[in-house]
Amino acid sequence: MPALTAKQVSLQLKAVPCWSKRAHTIHRTFKFEGFLEAIAFVNRIARKAQKLNHHPDIDVRFDKVTLKLTTHDEGGITAKDFSLAGQCDEAFAKCSGL
Repeated sequence: MPALTAKQVSLQLKAVPCWSKRAHTIHRTFKFEGFLEAIAFVNRIARKAQKLNHHPDIDVRFDKVTLKLTTHDEGGITAKDFSLAGQCDEAFAKCSGL
C-alpha cells in the first residue's frame, strides 16, 4: 500500500476531522474521565491494531491517550492509517457513550 500524497492526506483527513497531520504521521489525543478508562481504550485499540498488524505509537498521560499512525514500511501515511484512525474514533465513541 503506497504512501499517500499530501493532497490525498488532506482529503482523507476530512473523514477523520479530529486527527491532524504532523510530519509523516497522523495523530489525535483522546480525553477520558480517568486513568482506567484511558487504559480500557488502549486495550480496545491494541486488539484492533493486532488484527490489522498495524500498530500505532501510543502515549498515555493519566486521562489522555495520544495515538500516532504511520505506515513505516511505506515511509509515510497510507490508507491503512486512515482505516485504523476511523476504527479508533468508533472505539472512542463507544467508550465515551457518544
